[in-house]
Amino acid sequence: MLRTLKSKATIVCIIACGVLLASCSGSNEVELEKVSIAEPAHLTGYLPLYIAIQEGYFEEEGLDVEMVTAAGGAHVTSLVSGEVWGNIAGPDSNELANDGNSDPIVAVANVVNRANVYLMAEKGTQPDGDSDEELADFIKGKNIAASRYGGSPNLLTRSLLIDLGIDLENDVTLEEPADVTAVIALVEQGKSQMANGAEPTIAEGMNKGIWEEPFFGFPSLGDYPYSVISVKQSTIDEDPEQVQGFVRAILRGLETVYEDPELAEEVLRKEFPTLSDEQVEATQDRAYKDEHWSKDGIITEEALAKTMDVLKKTGIYDQPYSYEKMVDMQFVENNE
Repeated sequence: MLRTLKSKATIVCIIACGVLLASCSGSNEVELEKVSIAEPAHLTGYLPLYIAIQEGYFEEEGLDVEMVTAAGGAHVTSLVSGEVWGNIAGPDSNELANDGNSDPIVAVANVVNRANVYLMAEKGTQPDGDSDEELADFIKGKNIAASRYGGSPNLLTRSLLIDLGIDLENDVTLEEPADVTAVIALVEQGKSQMANGAEPTIAEGMNKGIWEEPFFGFPSLGDYPYSVISVKQSTIDEDPEQVQGFVRAILRGLETVYEDPELAEEVLRKEFPTLSDEQVEATQDRAYKDEHWSKDGIITEEALAKTMDVLKKTGIYDQPYSYEKMVDMQFVENNE
């Protein structure tokens, strides 16, 4: 009887200790704040962001970051409506949505600092050269898969055609699908003779034999805030610590992509498991060669002016803009 009582006492003690340990352990766990980021498509250009997620940089800042792919401009409208915490988008697209918006979208960190868009022609066709005259002669008369009207790839393409003296109404036909990846099908089906795109769209089209290497690349524009992290002004006002933590993590992602290309490739393969070894290599070679990513997260006034000049040139936007209202670099600068 005594032995039985001792056994029961031991069991009770073990259970009590287990509960106590679990309670103590649980009290030390930090509950992560859920944060959703809208992206227009799943693109290799956003690799620093994916690195920050996979390597736990956001978790170290107390954030549980979820990516939400929202095509057709929904990566902007979903932020305006409050469905997501932030987005990765062109500051030009955000500014269009800020018209009449009492809680404007503000860019807080640069990610893709080159106009990461290229032009491809159907396989077996290429311009004779790269002079303005040769490009214009090649492009005139073609059906162009130009991506969504008002989106950054579309604006850049329209801007180039205008610079080349091409009449957008009479000299070319622009196909403008909401999904940026739809340009592959348009050329593959023979409807379009050229297209714009970024990786992995470029590599996929080459792999299918639809087109060859791009004949023109907009990274030649130099510093250009093409894809930036943005949040609402109210988020900055109400929870600056949260924004600071996010920016700190994304800056680590930018640092890693340049300092550890092998790790960057591992993350790329996890995010895009269908890419072949050749496609992964081509994608990374292009990104590093053209220096796609920002090295410090800064958006300069001069670089933003290029983006807004493209927007205005197309006639889609004719309002004055303010760098101070569109961009807030305090969180990047506080991290220095």
